[in-house]
Amino acid sequence: MTEVVSTVIDPAQILAQFDAASEDATFIDLDNGYAYTIDARLHVYSDGQRWALIGEVLGYNPRSGNVVDVLHYFGNALTSGPVGYENEDFLFRVENMEQVEDVNEPEEFRGGPIRVRGIDLVVQAQPGDELDGVFRSLVPEHRDLLLATEEELRRRIPTDLPKVLRLEEWNQPDLFETPPSASESYRLIAQVLATADASRWIPTLAPNTHWSNWPDSGSL
Repeated sequence: MTEVVSTVIDPAQILAQFDAASEDATFIDLDNGYAYTIDARLHVYSDGQRWALIGEVLGYNPRSGNVVDVLHYFGNALTSGPVGYENEDFLFRVENMEQVEDVNEPEEFRGGPIRVRGIDLVVQAQPGDELDGVFRSLVPEHRDLLLATEEELRRRIPTDLPKVLRLEEWNQPDLFETPPSASESYRLIAQVLATADASRWIPTLAPNTHWSNWPDSGSL
């Protein structure tokens, strides 16, 4: 008798992977004390058998000396690297930080345009302004320049894996208090991933991913 192998995705296994990453401090976190949160986005891929979730957290990290878009990868179809992130998943966005940051007053604006992807972005800011606020002012007008392209996102997932949902905002749990498996957002996302059905995304909680909801980010 030929054994029939089930290809049905179990939402509980998805949530278990999320929880394990949270325990390892590699899950999507908007309250990172080392980086001032600027923006975030979620990308949901599934064909009903293979699944991947990519979470972007864009932030200004003074220790790294740049605006960094950190891509967090989860799934059963990753083509390389670990669950969570690796060094290549840290995308540095500002190409002329030496002209943007005041050398004598770190984390303060020196002046001039901010160059992202070869494009000089003019900001309404004055020398001496705090850089976290200056970088946040780039959103929403230049949001897509700062966040990842589809080519950047698909570095570690199959090129033929369909994207079924992109979330510009959602209700993000405080990971110190609530594991992903207890979060309405990630429980719904697990359902979407398991079924490849975007209509399963029916949230009832208000989104809270705007940076103003995470005042402790960048506080360390």
